[in-house]
Amino acid sequence: MKYALLGDLHSSVEDTKAVLAHIEHCAPSAKIIGLGDLYECNIGKRKAETARDLPMKKAAHIPKDFVPLVTFPSVRGNQEERIMLVTGREDFEHLPEKMIIAGAVIMHGHQWKWTKNWLPILPKTEPPLLFFGHSHMAGLYRKKKRLPIEYGEPVLLKKKRYGINAGAVWGAREWVLYDSDARTVTFMKAD
Repeated sequence: MKYALLGDLHSSVEDTKAVLAHIEHCAPSAKIIGLGDLYECNIGKRKAETARDLPMKKAAHIPKDFVPLVTFPSVRGNQEERIMLVTGREDFEHLPEKMIIAGAVIMHGHQWKWTKNWLPILPKTEPPLLFFGHSHMAGLYRKKKRLPIEYGEPVLLKKKRYGINAGAVWGAREWVLYDSDARTVTFMKAD
């Protein structure tokens, strides 16, 4: 099965449209799944520690023309969690913290620690492939090292443990095509 994995949309209408069009062009049969941070919270981490019961319009940037673009399942990111915290609403509670797909786990990435240089300290998961976002830096990780990637070039994954960061839709228009049957990942970038 083919999956198109995209994350860190941050309510960007133009970038999301470009990535969805690219997915339709490159992998029209792929199942699209979100890696979280679909929406943009307007409240920073520090202010969110005390801000409560804010109206949604003040807490989040959710353009009307963005909402119809989000037609795919997704995990919950830290932006959705912060929006719920500061509004007291449960709009994103239905988004799970993690999903399991064919041979892989999907999480946003805010659930574990990161180094000062934004290298993920990945948890051991079962299945052993872990797709995530959060840092906005596309990357393929194995044994605490970042491996080289090239956009548009499939990477055959050995039967080992890997972390795969799909990068960010917002600003970079990145996404990952995962073929669970061939056990390949292809890092993609829309124009």
